[in-house]
Amino acid sequence: MVLVPVVRVAIIFCLIMSVMLFIEKFSMGLVSFYVKVFRRKPEKIYKWEPIREDEELGTLAYPMVLVQIPMYNEREVYRLSIGAVCNLVWPSDRLIIQVLDDSTDLTIRDMVQKECDKWLGKGINIHYISRDNRNGYKAGAMKEAMEIDYVQQCEHVAIFDADFQPASDFLIRTVPFLMNNPEIALVQARWKFVNADECLMTRIQEMSLNYHFKIEQQSGSSTFAFFGFNGTAGVWRIQAINEVEGWKERTTVEDMDLAVRASLAGWKFVYVGNVKVKSELPSTYKAYRFQQHRWSCGPANLFRKVAMEIIKAKKVPLGKKFFLVYNFFFARRIISHNVTFFFYCVVIPVSVFFPEIQIPRWGAVYIPTAITLLNSVGTPSSIHLTIFWILFENAMSWHRCKAVFIGLTEADRVNEWIVTEKLGDMMKAKSISTVVKKFGTKFWERFHFAEIAIGVYLILCASYDYAFNTDRYFIYIFPLSLSFLIMGFGYVGTFVPGSK
Repeated sequence: MVLVPVVRVAIIFCLIMSVMLFIEKFSMGLVSFYVKVFRRKPEKIYKWEPIREDEELGTLAYPMVLVQIPMYNEREVYRLSIGAVCNLVWPSDRLIIQVLDDSTDLTIRDMVQKECDKWLGKGINIHYISRDNRNGYKAGAMKEAMEIDYVQQCEHVAIFDADFQPASDFLIRTVPFLMNNPEIALVQARWKFVNADECLMTRIQEMSLNYHFKIEQQSGSSTFAFFGFNGTAGVWRIQAINEVEGWKERTTVEDMDLAVRASLAGWKFVYVGNVKVKSELPSTYKAYRFQQHRWSCGPANLFRKVAMEIIKAKKVPLGKKFFLVYNFFFARRIISHNVTFFFYCVVIPVSVFFPEIQIPRWGAVYIPTAITLLNSVGTPSSIHLTIFWILFENAMSWHRCKAVFIGLTEADRVNEWIVTEKLGDMMKAKSISTVVKKFGTKFWERFHFAEIAIGVYLILCASYDYAFNTDRYFIYIFPLSLSFLIMGFGYVGTFVPGSK
């Protein structure tokens, strides 16, 4: 009398959320398909002209560009990003580089400063900036650096995290969009992953992030000229940043916060998928969990804080307000994580105990299959890993769903910022045993009891379904339980050295 009605109501809510998510995925896929078929490249939509040499103007034909590299205890990768940025093709007198080092390890600080001094000796205009605190984390460091006097002469700022390595022509290919289109505030490039083939976990991450860039970012850029800034591998118009009061420290997604405020002020963004910047994926499950917590909690917390700002914005048409509130935040950042965990990991498994409850086949099979196929188009070369991707993403949905509720309620850990561990060139310089020793997890720290508990619960559901029912949900629930147990016992994400 109590449980059956509750489960039925839960199924109805989950089916509604599934339909909402499918419509969102399908609409984004249609836009991206249109862009690809009709070759709607950014160069065709916006004015883009190469910067022409002028004998009279000389290097003045190039705008002043600031490049910021925020970092924190980045022992393994600091040389990569600094070296790549210092090799950018741009007149040296029109380029200023800031290395924003918030490291708490004094040894690493000394190493980073010496690297900056090395490039300074080669004629590069590079500044090493450190703080005696981490107030505001990344946003705080960039905000303080933007207030330095010499920054006032710069028109644009490019941002690269410590593990990002832009190609030498990055500015040549992106800055012209800002020069020729005064309404554009941001040019976002695509990420390319140098360690995607290291292990199964990194391959799965690549599938998810390729979908994000090829479908989500592309569709947002092509429809409302808006998408979330990825925090790195992008170039901003400094005027736009100043107009919306600069970087804010109120959430752990300062990049998305700035993007939303700039969009509400009427600025446009452009995504250039053919410009790719090398970066690194987390190689350990621990690092990946912390990253996903921040990426899920931050947007939910930001949604709580800016929803009314979006609704009351005067410069934004009603259609774009709906896109921001419903599509960008509610469907993609709230609904997607909730339906993945509650429907596929809780409601469907628990329904096997109630034979009088039937879940429509379209909701339990067809829509999830369609959503999975829509997600897999981002990385065709990994389509054979789709089953592993489904199981991994469903297991990770526990952490993302929990993070969403923390963000919405501003509970503990809402402002937690743990920098993702990066491997860099360690494999090239050190032995495998050293790498495993540094990045491996101690035996007693491997266990994650929440995942183990969920895995045991799913085994019970699958076993009951196999023994007493005929709906065959156990075919899905058994592998899902194994994925939770594998993660619970810490046998996923440990760095596995490549064969090369």
